[in-house]
Amino acid sequence: MAGITAADVAKLRRTTLAGMMDCKKALEEADGNFDKAIEIIRKKGQAVANKRADREATEGVVLSKVSSDGKLGVMIVLNSETDFVAKNDDFVSLANKIVDLALTNNPGNLEDLKALPMDGGRIDEKVVEYMGIIGEKLELSYYEKIEAEYVQPYIHPGNKLATLVGFNKGGLDIQVYKDIAMQVAAMNPVAVDKDDVPPSVIEQELEIGKEQARREGKPENMLEKIAQGKLGKFFRESTLMNQEFIKDTKQSISQYLKSVDKDLSVTGFRRFTLNL
Repeated sequence: MAGITAADVAKLRRTTLAGMMDCKKALEEADGNFDKAIEIIRKKGQAVANKRADREATEGVVLSKVSSDGKLGVMIVLNSETDFVAKNDDFVSLANKIVDLALTNNPGNLEDLKALPMDGGRIDEKVVEYMGIIGEKLELSYYEKIEAEYVQPYIHPGNKLATLVGFNKGGLDIQVYKDIAMQVAAMNPVAVDKDDVPPSVIEQELEIGKEQARREGKPENMLEKIAQGKLGKFFRESTLMNQEFIKDTKQSISQYLKSVDKDLSVTGFRRFTLNL
C-alpha cells in the first residue's frame, strides 16, 4: 500500500469536503490514487442518495448574496433532513461555495446552477457526494436572482430566511436599502405594488370579501362595494409599497422611499423561508 501522508488527506478533504477519517480510508482503499479516492467518496454519496431518496429534506439554509458592484443578487436554498446538519460548518461552507458560484457565473435557472463546475465535478454531483459524507439526504432546491441598479441582500440570523431587493438607484445611505430588505423579511409582501398583483389573486380576494360579507348578512347589492374595500385593505397589508413601514408606522414604504429620494423605488424582490 502506498504511504498516505497527512498532506494527501488534507488535499482530498479540500476537494471533497469529506471528513479526515473518510478521506484517509478512501485513499487507503484507492492505494494512494487520488482520483480513485475521489470516486470512492462519490460512490458512497450516491449509495446514500439512493437509500434516502424517499426522505424529506425540509431543513437547511437560505443564503443571499450580491456582487461587488451591487447590481446582481442571488439566493439559494440547500436542504438537509435535520436542523443539526443545517448548522454543521461544512454544510454551511458547501452552501456558501454554491452561492458564490451562482454569483460568479450568473446561471439562468436552477438546472443551470446545478450543472456548473465545482471541484472537479458539477455542483449537483458535489451535493450527492456530500450526502455520503454526512449520511442525510441533501437537495439544492431553489435558486433565484435579481439584477438592478442596486440589490440589497438580507439573511435572518440562523440562515432560515433570506431576502433580495432590487432598487432603481444606488449610491444612497446603505441603511435605506437594509430597511427595505428587512421589511420584506418581516412583512412578507406578495408583490411590489398593486399593479404587480396577479389578476387571479385579485379575483380571489374579491370573492373572499364577498363571501365574508354575505356570511355577515350584508345585502347582495352591497357585496361588490364591501369586497372592493377589503381589497384595498389587502393591498395596504400585502403589497410592499403600500405597507406600513415597520420602523415608522405613520408612513408607508412608498412615502418612506420618497422622503429619501423622490425617484427611488423598488424594482423587485425575492423572499424565501424555511421552517421558522
